[in-house]
Amino acid sequence: MDVNAAVAAAAAIAGLCTGVIAMLAFRWSEREQRRPTRTSLRPDGNAALPPGVDTVLSVLSSSAVVLDESDSVVKASSAAYALGLVRGGRLAVEPMLHMARDTRRDGEIRQVELDLPRRGTGRGEALAVSARVAPLGSRLVLLLVEDLTEARRIEAVRRDFVANVSHELKTPVGALSLLSEAVMDASDDPEAVQRFAGRMEIEATRLTNLVQELIDLSRVQNDDPLEDAEPVRVEQLVAEAIDRCRQQAGSKQITMASGGTDDLSVWGNRSQLAAALGNLVENAVNYSPARTRVGIAARRMTAPGGDLIEIAVTDQGIGISEKDRERVFERFYRVDPARSRATGGTGLGLAIVKHVAASHGGEVTVWSSEGQGSTFTLRLPESGVVRGRATGGPLVVNGAVDDDGPYETDSHEPFPAPEALP
Repeated sequence: MDVNAAVAAAAAIAGLCTGVIAMLAFRWSEREQRRPTRTSLRPDGNAALPPGVDTVLSVLSSSAVVLDESDSVVKASSAAYALGLVRGGRLAVEPMLHMARDTRRDGEIRQVELDLPRRGTGRGEALAVSARVAPLGSRLVLLLVEDLTEARRIEAVRRDFVANVSHELKTPVGALSLLSEAVMDASDDPEAVQRFAGRMEIEATRLTNLVQELIDLSRVQNDDPLEDAEPVRVEQLVAEAIDRCRQQAGSKQITMASGGTDDLSVWGNRSQLAAALGNLVENAVNYSPARTRVGIAARRMTAPGGDLIEIAVTDQGIGISEKDRERVFERFYRVDPARSRATGGTGLGLAIVKHVAASHGGEVTVWSSEGQGSTFTLRLPESGVVRGRATGGPLVVNGAVDDDGPYETDSHEPFPAPEALP
């Protein structure tokens, strides 16, 4: 009997413990279900929102966050999570939280611009945002956040561009003003007048080139080249680029050689493509020493999105250092300012090439070694109209087959600089 009583008591105790544990688990489950989550906050957590507010917030381009009287997040858009505004069901930006509390207290609409640290970057980059807080009903507060980072970047680029243009224009204009005064003072000295007039002609030419390249850059940035697109033969583009620089090359005894351009064509605006390739060849001639060669070669390569045409321009010039290589396509950037002044360079040629390549769905890259020369490679989509040979064939340069061609379809190796003339 005592044994049965002990067993019964043990069973009763075990049942009591089980019931207590079950009750605690049920309470914990209820509490977890009431805790706000990312899913409940976005699609279905709109029970406390006034009618129609959820629909309006879903179509806003701004990041939206709705807070209740305890500063808990009632509703948050996906963009708010992406910007890092909401974490763990709470607003994570302290200045915005203070704004929300002040607005809840006095009902006034507030707006402020803030710089927030980017999530997941260790470079200290700031995220520029504009935050606007307004009351939503009697208990809720609505926070709208607009990302201004790209707009600020564009504005900074515009300011830099205006400053650079002003500086570049000021130099030749100032020189013309001084030279004109010198001509007037030397009116009784024919030799001095002739010398100053020659300098005025050089500065006037530099000013004309600068204005023309500014116009070209503005055109390639604003126009859609594919509106007037047509199949353009690479052979014709190369011939035009060579003719454009023939006089400069002849004065320095630079030989220009081309090859591999037969039966290749690209799709785009003929004038823009000719200007881009002409700028590359002109740079190669300007930055090459006398009695060297400039090579222009083309090849079709296979790419996942469709075949590309690669046009490479190689010189034996001064080369480009590694730190300058990353900036050569910036507007007004010059690797050698002294050489640019001597050649009349404006620093806009490669920027034009970059914009033309990008607007045509291609790219331009550079390989260079100081003291050995540079290779600029322009990659453009093939037109699909002229296809004269199989993809991946050997490169033909000046009638000779180069089985070790300058390009590999996966590594994009530049072709070697031509040998110097004796």
